[in-house]
Amino acid sequence: MAATETSRQARTRKPARAAGAIIATLAMLVSACATKPLLPYTEDTPALVLMPIAQAGVDDKRGRFREIFCAILERRQATLPDYLPCSDALVRVGAEPEGTGADVELGSAKRQLRALFVPGVGWDCVGEWLGLKGTVAAHVRQFGYDQVALKVDALSSSDNNARQIRDAIVAMEPEGGEPNIVLIGFSKGAPDILQALVSYPEIRKQIAAVVSMAGAIGGSPLANDATQSQLNLLQHWPDADCTPGDGGALESLRSATRKKWLAENPLPRELAYYSLVNYPRPERISSLLQSSYDKLSRVDARNDGQVIFYDQVIPGSTLLGYANADHWALGVPIARTHDSIVPIFVDQNNYPREALLEAVLRFIEEELAAAD
Repeated sequence: MAATETSRQARTRKPARAAGAIIATLAMLVSACATKPLLPYTEDTPALVLMPIAQAGVDDKRGRFREIFCAILERRQATLPDYLPCSDALVRVGAEPEGTGADVELGSAKRQLRALFVPGVGWDCVGEWLGLKGTVAAHVRQFGYDQVALKVDALSSSDNNARQIRDAIVAMEPEGGEPNIVLIGFSKGAPDILQALVSYPEIRKQIAAVVSMAGAIGGSPLANDATQSQLNLLQHWPDADCTPGDGGALESLRSATRKKWLAENPLPRELAYYSLVNYPRPERISSLLQSSYDKLSRVDARNDGQVIFYDQVIPGSTLLGYANADHWALGVPIARTHDSIVPIFVDQNNYPREALLEAVLRFIEEELAAAD
């Protein structure tokens, strides 16, 4: 009996070991020592400037978002996973504006917003392995909101995925007379969304708001030193169900590509844009992301292991807040379904994602009501 049990446990541990080995290999490949600068010298770039958000046309409403997020965290802490006190969930960067002091409504939604989540690179490759339970969608649905994930190619360009976003939205039946879709882009999903909005104006009438959630709006210097062939290793992930697509994912993430696109493609001004930025304290970086965090710190230590904080902001958007989370903690809940690899690889993967999405939707609902 003991021998049989031991054999069963060994078989159970094999998938975790295999996944761990692949994760470690990919991390090593992407974060290998570079032989050239992460941001190389080039004259083929739009004129750029780094400035405070107030001077860049970004509306800073962190104070009100903090009021809403904190109220939700405290009200729901006994029923939601990965609870964090508000002071640990959000980082105060510089002089954060004060909140409005207005009451926070936590009852049924007055506007049935529908969050369409557009994931980042590799999502289709790892989705089956992640084994997501749909807890975020289930949480917001009880208040009258909705959340669904859009399917886009895991390894394709923003041009390709923008077309897929367009097709998905056109296929949806409009609900009522008001636009109710909130497009939320995580990582590369954010530039994919912006590309869709610029290229396909027919979808704009259905969009209530656009949110960058740790979005690679300005690209990432890490993409400058990696190759698409390295990224294609994700096709060998356990239970992977993804194709190479058009092979343009990495090119779409390069800093020069994204900044050139932003310079040449003004965003539709009739839409409301919001930015939620990752700004993890150093101790909140998971072990797996430590090497890429260190590498990106050669440019700026204020990064989440994949993207620098100022590259996550949509130009002319409303700034919601700075999340104390590394890149995967915000959008890839590995620790919830693969706890065997937590101590080694993703030891800082906990974040109250359900409360976060509810806060984003309630903030946007409040903004829309004020505009009406």
